[in-house]
Amino acid sequence: MMWLLRFILFALIIFIIYRSIKYLLNPKRKLELAHEQKRYFLLDDANNVRKNFLITYKGVLFEGEKYLGTTDNAFEIVSIFIWPKSTAALKGMTRDDFLFIEEDIHEIYPNSQIDWKSPIKEFLKKSQSPGETI
Repeated sequence: MMWLLRFILFALIIFIIYRSIKYLLNPKRKLELAHEQKRYFLLDDANNVRKNFLITYKGVLFEGEKYLGTTDNAFEIVSIFIWPKSTAALKGMTRDDFLFIEEDIHEIYPNSQIDWKSPIKEFLKKSQSPGETI
């Protein structure tokens, strides 16, 4: 009977360690932590075209939608639409911030055309000088 209790205790300890590691390595948790700390983080499943990606930058959460199309050599992501989850959080962001996000996305999807949804789209059209804030 004592060996059964030891076995159950050992299994419980292994399970707790496994769940702790799984929790610490969870990308959603990393996104939420970066959002709270106002750091940059990109959560994307590059192998899944249908799944949208999430970006947090300076405390603003953005969502991006990927569209598959053809290039000269293969089927790749050719169009991306990005919008903020909350437009009120955009206060203080500059043109350079949006260009930084675009550059990072182009590293992952080099053949993509990035389109911002309103109000960022209008802001980028009217502000041609870097450093202008919303």
